[in-house]
Amino acid sequence: MAKTGAPYLYIRLRRKASVRKGSVVKLRHIAQIIVEPEYETALNELIIHKPQQEDGNRVLIDMMLIVRKVKERHPELQIEHFGEPHVLLEIFSDNKKASPVLIGLVWLLLFIGSGLAIMNFHADVSMLEVHQRIYELMTGKKVEHPLILQIPYSLGIGVGMVIFFNHLFKKKFNEEPSPLEVEMFMYQENINHYVITEEYMKIHEEGESKG
Repeated sequence: MAKTGAPYLYIRLRRKASVRKGSVVKLRHIAQIIVEPEYETALNELIIHKPQQEDGNRVLIDMMLIVRKVKERHPELQIEHFGEPHVLLEIFSDNKKASPVLIGLVWLLLFIGSGLAIMNFHADVSMLEVHQRIYELMTGKKVEHPLILQIPYSLGIGVGMVIFFNHLFKKKFNEEPSPLEVEMFMYQENINHYVITEEYMKIHEEGESKG
């Protein structure tokens, strides 16, 4: 890195970062930096924010705050910023282990709910009559319970769900995200966008009140 002129700090903020509750937020937690070796350690350990109780579990750290903190410590640095202008910081605490009883109750509730949903769907589309009619067309005989169709169909529902969600317990069949993972990702992105918008509104309101 060239030594001529003022030293440069190249910084790229992470889109999202996490720190444990009660910990201070240092620059290394929320950004990647390139700088002269004599500055690197001090800047990585530079305290950017100290989470307060009123902050909740999400805090928006804007690039302007980082520039101000860096300039207070090293006013001679020229700062070049790349990427996102902010980082969404999640403050987490050690979670207690989930109760096996609670897990069992949730699993039972989901099992009963999904089973009822499938049965109600089959009742709405008259699936039994459809199977009876298909069996009659194939064999010329009319039976009340065409098990030769119903059993493979029932097994196919389970296999189809496994393939659709690309999961069997903790095992994935390929690296493609499942539809559920995509929906969860989009849901999280919407939450992040909402939180960022709200935090910027708070920053704007605080700036107006001070002005």
